[in-house]
Amino acid sequence: MARRYDCADATDRVTGLREATSAVKRGELVVLPTDTVYGIGADAFDKDAVGDLLEAKGRGRSMPSPVLVGSPNTLHGIVTDFSEQAWELVDAFWPGALTLVTKHQPSLRWDLGDTRGTVAVRMPLHPVAIELLTETGPMAVSSANLTGMPSPQDCDAAQGMLGDSVAVYLDAGPTPAAVPSSIVDVTGKVPVLLRAGALSAEELRKVVPDLEERR
Repeated sequence: MARRYDCADATDRVTGLREATSAVKRGELVVLPTDTVYGIGADAFDKDAVGDLLEAKGRGRSMPSPVLVGSPNTLHGIVTDFSEQAWELVDAFWPGALTLVTKHQPSLRWDLGDTRGTVAVRMPLHPVAIELLTETGPMAVSSANLTGMPSPQDCDAAQGMLGDSVAVYLDAGPTPAAVPSSIVDVTGKVPVLLRAGALSAEELRKVVPDLEERR
């Protein structure tokens, strides 16, 4: 039976974050709020848990899960060949609605799906998410919806789709926006905008003027 906690209540928030942290460490799934939409998350280094996440969404390995982190410092342990421009994007837009596709450390023991040596990573601008990520470390997090259904902006919508496949739901009320994060590929010499979302190409070019857009 899934447990749900109201993060607007101080006591419930403390209990919910403790229970969500324990669930992640046991290899279970949790639903958490972000600054874009609600996400379903698992320990990024637990292959079985990530597999359960993809199964809960009805999603194949060809659509690997992004990773959320609680601090930019976490990048030092999980990415490689991270360019100066990539760090400038982090400095300008994290925490926030910017996902960066980068090469991950080849020594990492994780399996997020068919990533071909890359990882899509973001630090969300939401206090509940950051507090959870600080306790758990990097989490594989995807939008908390069944594949093909709208991404949920509230906990009711997420729970209605995912039900008891999730151990703990953290309810922090409606998310600020339904607009997804923008995705920039920083694996090459020039950053490439793969998806325009909350951040426009114009905003991103204020930091990386040579940004290209995928055609």
